[in-house]
Amino acid sequence: METKPQTDFVRARRMHERGRYDEATIHAVLDAAPVCHVGHLIDGRPVVIPTFHWRDGDVVYWHGSAASRMLRANARGEEVCLTATLLDGFVLARSGFHHSVNYRAAMCFGVPRLVTDTAEKLGALKGFMERLFPGRWDGLRPITAQELKATSVLALTISEASAKLRDAPPGDDPGDETWPIWGGVLPVHLAAGAPQPDRYATADQLPPATPFT
Repeated sequence: METKPQTDFVRARRMHERGRYDEATIHAVLDAAPVCHVGHLIDGRPVVIPTFHWRDGDVVYWHGSAASRMLRANARGEEVCLTATLLDGFVLARSGFHHSVNYRAAMCFGVPRLVTDTAEKLGALKGFMERLFPGRWDGLRPITAQELKATSVLALTISEASAKLRDAPPGDDPGDETWPIWGGVLPVHLAAGAPQPDRYATADQLPPATPFT
């Protein structure tokens, strides 16, 4: 389903039919991607940093060290571009030109704010943990005041965003379909491996369910 973009800036130009602007699609991509990339300017130079993110309603959060140059730049009131991408498959056509990938991507634009309210900050950090390992937060050693002070959390309200998706077989040129080479899709999946306990884990302490399986 293609809905109208919030602004012309986020409208997909190339392969515009792949553009999606509805909240459900954008949220689904953000929720499925374990990592995002945040692009911003530091001293006038573009910098893109990979980081974990999580979503609560129409707000995307990410965190890092309070001493981080990236987070200090993010908190100065300048615009950022947050991008989340999922690779779903390699698309092998019968010409090099038509090779492609199946993917889901979302881009969110705006000015993030530094989360300073203690209750919101704790709730956001709990949301980060619970997104990856539901139920684990309540069993952890409680966070200390020093740890909370050393951690910055940024919040970006999703008000200008778009998604772009491809989920299709190869698009060979007419006549190429019978060229004598294999064509199709090689699916790609993100999966966690078998848990590896450290030397302090006991037999009665079970690992959490592995995410992304």
